[in-house]
Amino acid sequence: MKIIDWYILKRYLATFFVMLLMFIPIGIVIDVSEKVGRMLENKVPFNKIAIYYADFTVYFANLLFPIFLFLSIIWFTSKLANNTEIIAILSSGISFNRFLRPYIIGASFISVLALLMGFFFLPRASKGFNDFRYTYLSRKEARQSTDVYKQISDNEFIYVSSFNYERKEGYNFNLETFRDSKLVSKVTATSIRFNDKDSTYTLSGYNSRTVGAMGDILASAPTKNFKFNFKPDDLTPAVYAAETMTYGELTDFIDRERKRGSGNINAYLVVLYKKFTIPVSAFILTIIAVAVSSMKRRGGMGLNLAIGICLAFTFVFFDKVFGTLAEKSTFSPLLATWIPNIAFGIMAVVLLRNARR
Repeated sequence: MKIIDWYILKRYLATFFVMLLMFIPIGIVIDVSEKVGRMLENKVPFNKIAIYYADFTVYFANLLFPIFLFLSIIWFTSKLANNTEIIAILSSGISFNRFLRPYIIGASFISVLALLMGFFFLPRASKGFNDFRYTYLSRKEARQSTDVYKQISDNEFIYVSSFNYERKEGYNFNLETFRDSKLVSKVTATSIRFNDKDSTYTLSGYNSRTVGAMGDILASAPTKNFKFNFKPDDLTPAVYAAETMTYGELTDFIDRERKRGSGNINAYLVVLYKKFTIPVSAFILTIIAVAVSSMKRRGGMGLNLAIGICLAFTFVFFDKVFGTLAEKSTFSPLLATWIPNIAFGIMAVVLLRNARR
């Protein structure tokens, strides 16, 4: 690498990380001002709050990653353009593609960092962030608690009218077993409780019916213990469960939930695919930012930053809208997560051609 490559690469990375260090404290201050009342009301211990904001830092940085990256590149590239440094570089015989090389190297570093964050560090931060939010701040249920219906194997289906995850107890339990689409047995109970000690379930008000060719076999008991092949976490996974898992855990979780007939598969797939689309967006946003800010404009850096902010928020808007669309409908999660990159990738090609001229 030449001196000019190191010069641009250092500015690229330094500006990006300084932008993170500038905006994350602002995000923390805003979050504290919004939530301090509920924290005091719920008497949240200080150590819990400190851990929450450590997780919040990672979560917030990942959430606004495209904006931070875009603005940092526009900021320092506009300064290069205003100081006529870019004109001097291109006038020396260096092509625009060659000028882009340190930017692509920087985008590669940021992309690998984002990939590692999404695979290993973000899940732990997401768990801490969401656990705190749903435990101390939100009045919403973190888990499905009513009308829980699950397929636990190829032939077995369970239903619970309500389930309290904290007490590991549910009511109006039904277990139906089918063979060749025909009911072969049914177990009902007024309540079901999970026993942590031996991982069994205690059924109260137990009744069973086994369908036979010569007649049905009925059985009942005040209480009866069973060992089922599901856990309370499988029965009612948290709404943010997918965000808290590493790549391997998430793929296994999706396979299990698909076999159980979960209706939230699309939401889990959106989380999975975003682990790959966010790193790719680093290259696309880098090219767009350089193409937009490499020309010296009459409005100066202010105009470039205004354009950059609009484009960055548009990217985040696209990402959120199509992600929510996939989660709440039958729209393809794979297509939904890649549409922002595809749309902005086309924009990057068009802007890059104009910048070369």
